[in-house]
Amino acid sequence: MLRADRMSSERQLDPQALGDHLDRLYRAAWSLCGSREDAEDLVQETFLQVLRRPRFMRSEEDLGYLLRVLRNTFIDSRRTAARRPRETPMPEDFEVADTSGFASPEASIDTAALYSAIAELPDAFRDAVVAVDVAGLSYREAAKALHVREATITTRVHRGRQRLADALRLD
Repeated sequence: MLRADRMSSERQLDPQALGDHLDRLYRAAWSLCGSREDAEDLVQETFLQVLRRPRFMRSEEDLGYLLRVLRNTFIDSRRTAARRPRETPMPEDFEVADTSGFASPEASIDTAALYSAIAELPDAFRDAVVAVDVAGLSYREAAKALHVREATITTRVHRGRQRLADALRLD
């Protein structure tokens, strides 16, 4: 008997009435996202979530339910974005190495082998070698950037260079 009473008090969310709440949902989404374009996307995704299957409401208040769906959709999208790798733009003053000055194709192949060997170094050695030899930082600057002592950088660069020399001799 309780089940029958509960079923009679529920009503189906009218998909045609969703447009009545568009302005309020958009303003709420804008306040969550901070940009109009992202807010539009969030509202559209919210409507997609709601329209995927019939929704049964226990109260007459559709807006409260839609705001909850909007918030949950926003949180889910942020969680998904946090799991994805982030792309960062290159600094404006970044200069790409000029490879046109190589005397022969063998020299560029050697460069590719060197970068490959650097990538295979253990993390600590790779970070030190990249900071000093590739990025051109001083030992002091590298130590600051990597949050270690300058003597540690000196040792890691030395050992990293030894490993690189050994790896490139075998090839």
